[in-house]
Amino acid sequence: MKKILILIIMLVAIVGGCYFVFKDKDEVIQPKEIIEEFPEEETNDIFNEYYNDAVKLMSDMTLEEKVGQLFLVRYDTSTAGKQITNYYAGGFVLFAKDFQNHTKVTIKKEIDAKQGISKIPLALAVDEEGGYVTRVSRFPAFRSERFKSNRVLFETGGYELVESSEKEKAELLLSLGLNLNLAPVADVSTDSNDYINIRTFGRDARETSTFISNIVTYNNKYGISSCLKHFPGYGNNVDTHNGIAIDNRSYESFVNNDFLPFKSGIEAGVPTILVSHNIVNSMDSKYPASLSKKVIDELRNTLGFSGVVITDDLAMGAVAKFVDGNTAATLAINAGNDMIITSSFETMYNEVLNNVKSGIIKEETIDKAVKRILAWKYAYKIIKEV
Repeated sequence: MKKILILIIMLVAIVGGCYFVFKDKDEVIQPKEIIEEFPEEETNDIFNEYYNDAVKLMSDMTLEEKVGQLFLVRYDTSTAGKQITNYYAGGFVLFAKDFQNHTKVTIKKEIDAKQGISKIPLALAVDEEGGYVTRVSRFPAFRSERFKSNRVLFETGGYELVESSEKEKAELLLSLGLNLNLAPVADVSTDSNDYINIRTFGRDARETSTFISNIVTYNNKYGISSCLKHFPGYGNNVDTHNGIAIDNRSYESFVNNDFLPFKSGIEAGVPTILVSHNIVNSMDSKYPASLSKKVIDELRNTLGFSGVVITDDLAMGAVAKFVDGNTAATLAINAGNDMIITSSFETMYNEVLNNVKSGIIKEETIDKAVKRILAWKYAYKIIKEV
């Protein structure tokens, strides 16, 4: 009888133990729940930790305000105030003329005044590459001499001198209220006859990749956003400011050459990349790269870029001569760009807004871009209240 009782007790213990084992398994969070809370496509995004703040901010934004965030407007002090208050511009790009008659004090005061009337802090960009392209340091009021190109600096004092220059450059731009330097040039060119060559590192893809990784690292270290340009790689093409450039190189040449510095910069944490207006036949023979979903898919999917994609100025000749009517901004947004640089802001703003309302552009497309833009602004302390 005692043996039977012992067996019964043992059976009860085993069954009870199994119950609690399986009960615990049932209570484990299932993969589906994890995926819903942290979408797989965002877990490795460069701005992932700032998305909650971005979504919270977006919840109080109107459609009109969200559309405005998509634009980096060519700056004009006489119209910028209206473009902020009436069209909610996401930011501005300043050129040499905007610094010409200023001192450090007066331009900072002007920039701060524009920031002061914007509900959402502005991205304020400039092309301060050094060497051939300098918008700020060309004027003695800002620096005793122009920043030298990083190619010249490297040849003179290696990466130690390059970093020193990038540090000074970042400090100068930030002190003026600027927060995005549209540099460095990540194009590969070893031929001095190439239009883009003078602005590049002037070395092969491997050395250019190391250079780009270092420049991105320096800029992140000193707190300013950098921007790689001009994806997918300029090569030996003509100037697209005035006309269309047709690129007939093979897709393999991009994968094995031009993509490499961009990939290196992405791995180093570059927050923004600018897309060119070249028509790259091996990827998309119909649209310029800046308007091509196929090209931007290469950037997102092949190279794994999760930051902010910016078009070159859509008012440039390569686009103006290619696109009929007011369709460039719509094509750019539907292709996957996050921000549009433009000299025709009001026209393009109304185009995008109307096409969202009519369904030509999905509002979820706008939301995805704006979430990324706001997250970037949080990440680089353009928006400081987290």
